[in-house]
Amino acid sequence: MKKTKNLLVALSGVVIILVGFYLIKAISDPQNIMKTLPYLCIGLGCGLFGYGFGEYISKKAIESDPKLAKQIEIDTKDERNIMIGNMAKAKAKGFDMMLYVYSALLLTFALMGISFTVIIPMVIAYLFVVGYSIYHRTKIEKSF
Repeated sequence: MKKTKNLLVALSGVVIILVGFYLIKAISDPQNIMKTLPYLCIGLGCGLFGYGFGEYISKKAIESDPKLAKQIEIDTKDERNIMIGNMAKAKAKGFDMMLYVYSALLLTFALMGISFTVIIPMVIAYLFVVGYSIYHRTKIEKSF
């Protein structure tokens, strides 16, 4: 059931991507929400496809190797890994909140039709913060 659910999510992602591309080609003079709806469809479809296909591949890999499944279960429940993740997040206060607020702000600006000269630096700053947290997590993992 889980495998078919993941494939269904991936398939629905592909359909939404195709709808987005169709809307881009079919509407010659978009107005209001139709300026951004195709791109939202493409972004949402890519996210759904990536999630569904990634989960499907993960389940397939775990089914073929029971030792790997046991190791993944141990790693996700390991207190040390949880502590390392929390320490990495603690480097930037409010990191969890920032991820959601900043991504919502970026989406809002994109829907408002703000120019790319404003949005692109914000996306770069967002990716810098995420990369910074990954850097600190790997640094902390090496010290343990």
